[in-house]
Amino acid sequence: MITARTLLDSKEGVVWSVAPDTMVIDALRLMAEKNIGALIVVANDVIQGILSERDYARKIVLRGESSRTTAVKDIMSRKVFTVRQDQSIGDCMALMTNNRIRHLPVVDNQKILGLISIGDVVKAIISDQAETIKHLENYISGAS
Repeated sequence: MITARTLLDSKEGVVWSVAPDTMVIDALRLMAEKNIGALIVVANDVIQGILSERDYARKIVLRGESSRTTAVKDIMSRKVFTVRQDQSIGDCMALMTNNRIRHLPVVDNQKILGLISIGDVVKAIISDQAETIKHLENYISGAS
């Protein structure tokens, strides 16, 4: 079974985060530098929210606000769904789909282990399905 831990093991291993008082422009620079679509917002080692490109587009750009004078805490998504490292990618996909979210922090006893994206989950599902198809084709053709 492919789990959230499996996905994290295939990633860089660094958890990128910002503090709630960080200016949005600085968070965007970090996201651009690291080529990521979201940051976990953390204070005192506790998740406070998530800042995504979607938050920026909807809460800064569309409202005509300034990313230079707005703090992350003012636009972040406060409701954060998390998964345990032992949860299946099917569980992750269902949680993401049902809640219309694209990023899930993976936690263990309140400790942040990493962040997985919908892209990570889809890539793993496609890879797993391709492997299953290959095995079935080999089984049908009698190959070892």
